[in-house]
Amino acid sequence: MDYYFNKLTNTIKYITKANFLGLYIHGSWAMGGFNPARSDLDILVVIKSPLDKETQCKLANFLLAYSNDPYPIEISFLTQKQLRNWIHPCPYEFHYSEAWRKRFEKELSTGQLEAINESLKTDPDLAAHITILNEKGISFEGPPIKEAFPVIPHDHYLSSILADYRDCLENIEKDPIYCVLNLVRVYWFVKEGVISSKQEAGEYGLSSFPKEFQGTFLKVMEGYHGKIMRDFQIEELRNVRDYIKSEMGKYQKELN
Repeated sequence: MDYYFNKLTNTIKYITKANFLGLYIHGSWAMGGFNPARSDLDILVVIKSPLDKETQCKLANFLLAYSNDPYPIEISFLTQKQLRNWIHPCPYEFHYSEAWRKRFEKELSTGQLEAINESLKTDPDLAAHITILNEKGISFEGPPIKEAFPVIPHDHYLSSILADYRDCLENIEKDPIYCVLNLVRVYWFVKEGVISSKQEAGEYGLSSFPKEFQGTFLKVMEGYHGKIMRDFQIEELRNVRDYIKSEMGKYQKELN
């Protein structure tokens, strides 16, 4: 993977030139739970000053070619000023993930640049990304993490992950593996203040949840590791969801 990250870093440095300050890895790769079949490579890039449209287009073209070859990339570019003057949701300069692929391809082909522009863009997920980076991230190139990134207030991190929590309450039947693991991650943080990977959340579910849910967690972890994709019954997913939702209700003061 050193070759992969070196090529990624060197190309970004070539495109951004003297504006580049550092590249940092968070998410499953940094937390030891990376699954080549399911995981993204989660990256933050710090730059000195804002990116013009031409540079953003070059980054978009590069990432369209490099992401999914072989790993999907989720990456955000932030300026020193945006990090120094922290607000939530955090502004950013440029973002790419596979969810944006079709939109970027269309905009680059038509020249109608809406995602790629110089107007203010914000992302509430950055509070969670930077918190995880501060806890378990990797400085691949650039200043130490503690020098480059702020400490994110507890309330901002909680706000960020609760948005994902609410989505997973709604979508657990559509994406059971992702949603079960993320519901557990949020519950564990609210209950004990633990910042965890999906892998760690699954292990926590197996060891700490009532025995009636063990079969569901075994299927989730088998699917997460790409071993066996078993079918989930709607009832078992709803039971896990409802249990977590009920337990979260005990911490309503913190959630309000």
